[in-house]
Amino acid sequence: MTLQQLKYVTSIAEKGTISEAAKELFVSQPSLTNAVRELEKEMHITIFERTNKGVIVSKEGEVFLGYARQVLEQVNLLEEKFLDKEEGKQQFCVSTQHYSFAVNAFVDLIKEYGKDEYDFSIRETQTHEIIEDVASMKSEIGILYLNDFNEAILCKMIKANNLEFTELFVAKPHIFVGIKNPLAKKKSVTIEDLTPYPYLSFEQGEYNSFYYSEEIFSTIERKKNIRVRDRATLFNLLIGLNGYTVSTGVIDEELNGKDIVAVPLAAESYMRVGIVTHKKVPPGRLGKIYINALRKYTQKISLL
Repeated sequence: MTLQQLKYVTSIAEKGTISEAAKELFVSQPSLTNAVRELEKEMHITIFERTNKGVIVSKEGEVFLGYARQVLEQVNLLEEKFLDKEEGKQQFCVSTQHYSFAVNAFVDLIKEYGKDEYDFSIRETQTHEIIEDVASMKSEIGILYLNDFNEAILCKMIKANNLEFTELFVAKPHIFVGIKNPLAKKKSVTIEDLTPYPYLSFEQGEYNSFYYSEEIFSTIERKKNIRVRDRATLFNLLIGLNGYTVSTGVIDEELNGKDIVAVPLAAESYMRVGIVTHKKVPPGRLGKIYINALRKYTQKISLL
């Protein structure tokens, strides 16, 4: 196995086709194909599955590429330090539940460390996918919450995938509502106060179990339910339909505007929000920088 082979497979994964990767790497397609096959043979794995439209990274290929990117990042750091070589294209990915502080930290990372070339991704996605993304090393970091209801199930899944959870902060439940909603003026609300209003939650796909819900108190029966996939849609519906959702209470006016407010929910529970990382492959340099940025935005949160 050589560094050149690792560069080859990461480039193919990025471009999606061997022909496009060959152009970028200035090598012939047959040479690139042979190099990949030799690597797959040596490692006893199939990194790419060939299709008529190009190549698809296999499940074991995703894990291999996660390690490969870590190795190449360390090589780049060595070359920068001892050969005065300019840093190449930076890559980083985080998968998260729908939190504004995760976006804030992502913005800080790009502004300070994106430099001239970068390929960064932030995936606001479903709870199950967050764990899968980190397990397959598609993402270096995942962000989700645990509480007394979902902790046993999610921790079992986290452990089974050789991952670990590190707490960032603990929050008591709040509701998000539009500023014109009658509940917005209250100092706190009860579960009963919410009955007349539409309840908005994030859809969890085939894993739409209560344990994977992004909102606590997901088992409560509600007459009006709306499920969405993205934060912008949810906030628009909060305003347009006088709906509500349940979350940490952490909201950023710069990102989400002043039309959404957080109101404490008078109910006994908590949300332990934290990061999920891989035990065998700790976060790289950019991952560590992102975690520090997360801590900057969350260390002052005191919602208990």
